[in-house]
Amino acid sequence: MDRDHAWTLLNEYTKSASLIRHGLSVEAAMRFYARKFGEDEELWGLTGLLHDFDYERFAEPPAHTREGAKILRDMNVNEEVIGAILSHADWNLDDYPRDRPIRKTLFAVDELCGFLHAAAAVRPSGFDGMKAKSVRKKLKTKSFAAAVSRADITAGAEMLNLELDEHIENCIEAVAAIDG
Repeated sequence: MDRDHAWTLLNEYTKSASLIRHGLSVEAAMRFYARKFGEDEELWGLTGLLHDFDYERFAEPPAHTREGAKILRDMNVNEEVIGAILSHADWNLDDYPRDRPIRKTLFAVDELCGFLHAAAAVRPSGFDGMKAKSVRKKLKTKSFAAAVSRADITAGAEMLNLELDEHIENCIEAVAAIDG
């Protein structure tokens, strides 16, 4: 599957502008880390773009990710992409552990990208000038973007062997490049 086909699939299954934006943000962060780690940028980008493509139709666990995996397998999508998508959901960890760089990275960027958009939305300058320090301050405010798992964000940075500030800065750089 190439990027154009993945984009078409995402838009076929996803109508929410914010969920499409999330897919684009996670794609950008995955591409950033693929370059950083010397991995396949196209493969990692597809993983990020498609990781939640089935969410609107199959939001309830474990259908979310598993139904999408069936669709992707029917399209002969690379099993590395499918396994990474499955691994980002806790209910699939027995069969798809976060034991590979692509899987760890998808988990690490998913919640953080969502949080960064929430933080940018309340800043007059959006992503412009956003720093890890201000994001960490927002992370401490439990009522802000309350649905975002702070534990997952911290665990994600640890999985990548990065300090939290560095991980935040990396994701800001990646997402700001496409979202401004």
